[in-house]
Amino acid sequence: MSILPRISLKPEVTDFLKSVFLNKEVLAAVSHQEAECRFQKLLSCLSHPPSYTCVRASTHLAPLEEIRLKLGEELNKQMLNSSKGEVSAQILLHPQIPDVLLLPVDGPRYVRNAGTTPVKQLSSEVVVGAQCGSAVLRGAHVFVPGIVASPKYMKAGDVVSVFSDLEGKCTRGATSFQGKRVFVGNGVAEVDRSSIFCTDEPAKGIGVRMVEPLYQSPSFDGVLPSLAFLQNLPSVVVGHVLGPRPGERILDMCAAPGGKTCHIAALMGDQGEVVALDRIRNKIDRIRQNAQMLRLLSIKAFCFNSTKAVSSDPTQEAEGPPFPPESFDRVLLDAPCSGLGQRPNMGCTWGLKEICSYQPLQRKLFHAAVRLLKKGGILVYSTCTVTLAENEEQVAWALDTFPCLTLQPQEPHIGTEGMLGAGLSPEQLRLLQRFSPELSWDQTGTAAPLPCRADGDTIGFFIAKFLKN
Repeated sequence: MSILPRISLKPEVTDFLKSVFLNKEVLAAVSHQEAECRFQKLLSCLSHPPSYTCVRASTHLAPLEEIRLKLGEELNKQMLNSSKGEVSAQILLHPQIPDVLLLPVDGPRYVRNAGTTPVKQLSSEVVVGAQCGSAVLRGAHVFVPGIVASPKYMKAGDVVSVFSDLEGKCTRGATSFQGKRVFVGNGVAEVDRSSIFCTDEPAKGIGVRMVEPLYQSPSFDGVLPSLAFLQNLPSVVVGHVLGPRPGERILDMCAAPGGKTCHIAALMGDQGEVVALDRIRNKIDRIRQNAQMLRLLSIKAFCFNSTKAVSSDPTQEAEGPPFPPESFDRVLLDAPCSGLGQRPNMGCTWGLKEICSYQPLQRKLFHAAVRLLKKGGILVYSTCTVTLAENEEQVAWALDTFPCLTLQPQEPHIGTEGMLGAGLSPEQLRLLQRFSPELSWDQTGTAAPLPCRADGDTIGFFIAKFLKN
């Protein structure tokens, strides 16, 4: 059985990323061999999930320890009902972040790995889309819309192996597929093939219940929805770095699906106003649903293009966008980006043009963010990508373009400092926070031990914090 491959990228994108990680400033600080090694580690770790599942606890609704106990009870029931028969979910506290719970992930469970229960590939195969395959690697079951191919006579109750289609080339409704794919585990079919691909009213819900995933991680489907919110660790850090206070008015410029929006409102004790903007209507509905589920009343969500969120009339007072300049105490710009830090990501079909297309949009959003921020206010800029152009280069550009902005220390600061290559000073780089998963991986491609391993083995992420003078 082959292990999960390195992330599959177009050659031009691989060359571009390599030029980032082996730029002149980097090579002046470390050897070519060390820089090359780090780049190769990045390509390897991106195709694997982080070694911990991060849960943001709704501490505005209940104490952390109470949520931890309730979550343990729910997950133990889930494990007791599984084929493994385990009855002890390990749930850890984060040493620095007071609303985070961490669950260790067991895997990858390859045949050749010592100390793990091997998962063996079966002859009966179901193929799912890449997004569905990534979700399975993080603990999800296979839902019917994610299935693109299955055996011709598959019935509910059949045991099947699940493969992820890396390039999106499998024809929907096929009975087999031999293209570029990767094995993600075994499960039990919950529905017949005929119910999945029928044209009248396809089945809904779980299509394959995973019983032997390549990475053993709890499924959170329906588990304490108001108390335990799945969120990547760096995304939780962003809310704390922004530092919202009760009574403030805060803008989340690119808010969908609302995880950070809701965290901001919770950190404020739901006292004040959190304005959430996004361009896509159904994503606004998702933000409102999350706010309702988490019992947060301070959130106001609007379908609006944030690049146009500044009113031309500075005297206008508005509940919704556009807003007069200097309307907000704090602004979060979690910008649209190339997403090259997301994990697991086994294949990306984008070309270099698409990868490099985000910088102009991010700068337009930056212009709006600075205008909407009050003097003395805080602006936090973040992305879930690993490129210099969308991270450190944007910081250098912002400091040059907006003399009113100065970089600020971040709390907590559990990632690494900024990356060399954008001409920023060592002092400026230390004020930035970059989550670099490749730095926590050893030569075998597995997560290396750290004081808090979850801090290093995350998605790739970037955070900058500015004060408007």
